[in-house]
Amino acid sequence: MEIGIIGSGQIGGTLARRFARAGHSVLIANSRGPASLADFDRLDGVRAVTIREAARAADVVVMSIPVKRVGELPDDLFDDEGKDVVVVDTGNYYPKERDGRIGEIEEGMTESRWTSRQIGRPVLKAFNTIPSDSLENGGRPDGAQGRIAIPVAGDDPAHKQKLFGLLDDLGFDGIDAGTLDESWRQQPGTPVYAANLDASGARRALKAAVQERPDELRA
Repeated sequence: MEIGIIGSGQIGGTLARRFARAGHSVLIANSRGPASLADFDRLDGVRAVTIREAARAADVVVMSIPVKRVGELPDDLFDDEGKDVVVVDTGNYYPKERDGRIGEIEEGMTESRWTSRQIGRPVLKAFNTIPSDSLENGGRPDGAQGRIAIPVAGDDPAHKQKLFGLLDDLGFDGIDAGTLDESWRQQPGTPVYAANLDASGARRALKAAVQERPDELRA
C-alpha cells in the first residue's frame, strides 16, 4: 500500500520505518519540510515529501501531530482525496503539558471527533495507546502469546478492516473499539492506555473505562 504520514515524531517516525520494512511505500512529511527529513529519505521504501503530497497517499494517511497543531493544517488538505482512503488519527490531548485548552474536548467531545471536524474528513483513532518503543520492537507473529492489541475506533467498518490488515503486517492485533464517539475508552488515563495488553485484555480494559477525564488531563 501507499501510506502517507503527516508528522515525524516518535509515533509517526516509527510507523514510517515499520511500514517500510513491511513492504509498503511510505510518504512522510512534517511542518519543517522535506529537507528536514533526510534521515527518512535515505530509508528503502520511504520518501520525504510535503504535507500536501503525504495527504494524497493512495491508500492510508496517518496524522501523527500534536492536537493543537491540527487546526493549523490547510483547510483544503483532504479535498482531493478519495473516500476509500483511510485517515488515521494517532493524537492524544494533553492540555497542561502541550495543547492548551480546547473547549469542545473539555466539554466532552472525543479528541478524534474534534480532529475529524477540523479536517472535514472521517478518521479512525488508532496507535494512540501504544508507546513508541513497543511500536518499534513489540510486534509478534499472528497467534503468538502476548501479542499486543491496538484498539481502533471509527465509524467506517471497511476502513477498520483495511487498518486491521496493516496492523497485522506490523505484528499487532487490531481490535474494534467502537465508534469514533466511543474513542474516549482509549484516551489517556483509561485502562488500555500504554498498557500493551493482548486482545482479550484490551477488550476488558476498554469495557472497564469510565468517560470522566482525570483532573490531571483537563485544562
